[in-house]
Amino acid sequence: ANQLFASYAQVQDARSLASVIGEEELSALDKNYLEFGKYFEKCFLSQGFTENRSMEETLELGWTLLSLLPKSALDRVDDTVLNEHYDPEAAKTLVRKVSERNG
Repeated sequence: ANQLFASYAQVQDARSLASVIGEEELSALDKNYLEFGKYFEKCFLSQGFTENRSMEETLELGWTLLSLLPKSALDRVDDTVLNEHYDPEAAKTLVRKVSERNG
């Protein structure tokens, strides 16, 4: 949870910077944070009343979202745990599914 919310805090920083210099001028990492923020808000924060998500599903979703970021940016997680759960392919699948659902 610590890494998840620390990463979301970076999203806010990247958005603030983008409002000053423009999104095109952001670093690749800042652009990654913007993408993470978009999907974190769509998939994690906006859980509807009718959506029943178990704790295990919620943790898995958190890891999938964190996998949108470069592994090197995830510095609040033990390497062993990170290696076990980091899955960029699952992140790509999530992005594709959300994009298809939203047209």
